[in-house]
Amino acid sequence: MDLQGYKEITVDATVKNLTVVNDFVEELLAGTDCSVKTKLKIDLVVEEIFVNIANYAYEASGGKAVVQGCIEENPCRIILRFMDTGIPYDPLQKDPPDLTLPPDKREIGGLGIFLIKENVDELSYHYKDGKNILTITKKI
Repeated sequence: MDLQGYKEITVDATVKNLTVVNDFVEELLAGTDCSVKTKLKIDLVVEEIFVNIANYAYEASGGKAVVQGCIEENPCRIILRFMDTGIPYDPLQKDPPDLTLPPDKREIGGLGIFLIKENVDELSYHYKDGKNILTITKKI
């Protein structure tokens, strides 16, 4: 899917750049009627995705992360695409965590993608041209 009228940033995939990514998303949302509740959900999703890229996509040498975004109307929604050239990984293939178990008995991993799925309207992943591409859509 080509994003019409999208904006894009490229940053080093490090946790310290989360604020840069958050500012980018905030800029996209400026001028919309996005509720505080929806904004908090978007912030959670952005943090989960970007921090996972920063922590797991690249080995010690590091790499870049590209975030593209746009606001569509009718219905009003934000579309964000996260791309990296790190290790191929489809987070949608991860089994959901067993939330019936106490936290200390659960298998490590999977809670972040579960939270992402619970807080967006659409989520897709594909690997193309050496890039992990994760796209989220959220009505605002």
